[in-house]
Amino acid sequence: MQQQPNASQMMGYDRTSTMFSPDGRLLQPEYAKKTVKQGSSIVGIVCKDGVVLVADKRIHEKLIVPKSIEKIFKVDRHIAAGASGVVSDGRVLIERSQVMAQQHKMTYDEDMDTHILVKEICNVKQAYTQHGGVRPFGVSILFAGVDENPRLFVTDVTGIYFEYKATAVGEGESKIKEMLNKEYKETMSIDDGIKLAIKGIKKVLGSEFNMKRIDGAFIKTSDRKYTKLTQDYLKKLIK
Repeated sequence: MQQQPNASQMMGYDRTSTMFSPDGRLLQPEYAKKTVKQGSSIVGIVCKDGVVLVADKRIHEKLIVPKSIEKIFKVDRHIAAGASGVVSDGRVLIERSQVMAQQHKMTYDEDMDTHILVKEICNVKQAYTQHGGVRPFGVSILFAGVDENPRLFVTDVTGIYFEYKATAVGEGESKIKEMLNKEYKETMSIDDGIKLAIKGIKKVLGSEFNMKRIDGAFIKTSDRKYTKLTQDYLKKLIK
């Protein structure tokens, strides 16, 4: 008769990312996914004229300067990224993606395809679930880019990725996804997409919502240029 693992053995499965549990699970990546769900909300939407990323800065202290908190980053002139979960993990991966994009441009004299960049970053993420002495990256990153068409990808902590028309990660992602499933339309303009994304974040935050907490960017299909959302732009858009 096969012996069942004792408590100390089960603790071993819990503490290492390189060992499968008896029921075929890697527990450390599962815990990393829970970390992502505790991160600030980020919404990505593909529109008819481009792609949008909008995030909650999650400002908890009155004396923090809002401009000093950045949740949406420029990867290349045609690619943006937002990280939810352990932000320091996200920063490291996004900086790596910036280097990859520049190396590709210098080598091939053309912009890096968003899909290829996402695959490279996911290869890095996957490696950190397979080697001893390291832990998984506790972050999900949304990559939004315009190649021939606008595209939106989510990278999971395990190293897999999915392409979406619209999605959300972080705090309250299920509520935002439910709203997106009902209200998203492929004919939306970028301005409509920004409004819908802010509506989703507002639904999660409730009375704590403040426009100063919003960080975002969009890339238009026409010029393939990363454009940061400003408070002036948002005030004109959300009246």
